[in-house]
Amino acid sequence: MGEMSSFQLGVIGALFLSVASSVSIVICNKALMSNLGFPFATTLTSWHLMVTFCTLHAAHRFNLFENKSIDMKTVMLFGLLNGVSIGLLNLSLGFNSIGFYQMTKLAIIPFTVLLETIFLKKQFSQMIKLTLFLLLVGVGIASITDLQQNSVGTILSLLAIATTCVAQILTNTIQKRLNVSSTQLLYQSAPFQGAILFVSGPVVDKFLTKQNVFAYKYSPIVLAFIMLSCIISVLVNFSTFLVIGKTSQLHIKCWATSRLAWFLLWVIHCCMTLSQRGISSES
Repeated sequence: MGEMSSFQLGVIGALFLSVASSVSIVICNKALMSNLGFPFATTLTSWHLMVTFCTLHAAHRFNLFENKSIDMKTVMLFGLLNGVSIGLLNLSLGFNSIGFYQMTKLAIIPFTVLLETIFLKKQFSQMIKLTLFLLLVGVGIASITDLQQNSVGTILSLLAIATTCVAQILTNTIQKRLNVSSTQLLYQSAPFQGAILFVSGPVVDKFLTKQNVFAYKYSPIVLAFIMLSCIISVLVNFSTFLVIGKTSQLHIKCWATSRLAWFLLWVIHCCMTLSQRGISSES
């Protein structure tokens, strides 16, 4: 009974940390890109991965997890795909509203299930299929009614959905085939992912934003938000590992959906508060 209570507390703690860190990094990155005028999402992603690797390396030195070697071909394939996926998601956030970005992340769930059904021949119940269909209808309606929607942001979101779906399936396949944890896989691949995005990031960012990351004037507040974003990114990865380690794949999908629900409730609360303040000021 005591062990079950401890397990439940561990799951609740992992989920809470995941929700808090995920919402925090979206708000931090959006403020950095939109309000402070730092549009270099791909380069920022490379810094995230470098800081994550340094943190994992320190954790490994303190024997917090056991390292497991993975063949270079697998590391390069996973690193390339996962790095592109994360970079596209951050670019999607930079070119879209927070609401549209969250719809993009939510659409990943049904498309992942679709790919698993077609290529891996996995079976899902009619209830799950109906739920995912309604989810896609909701995503479609929300996307159409988004007033900040633009062609570049839409293309980046579609590419992010495609690459993230394949990356998630590949991650699950590699973990099962090589019997490695998410932490071990990320520790091996993070340097490769960071190096690829560090080299390609400035080029991609300049092509999309017409600005040079090396010519950007870094104010103290921008540097502070960049460091905060990198720190939160480590918490996002760490909490994801906790959730994956304590729950099943089905629970992870439910957790991702509930995380969005909590975020939307927070946005609605903020909008209602601002609306009430507006009405009060007018009166």
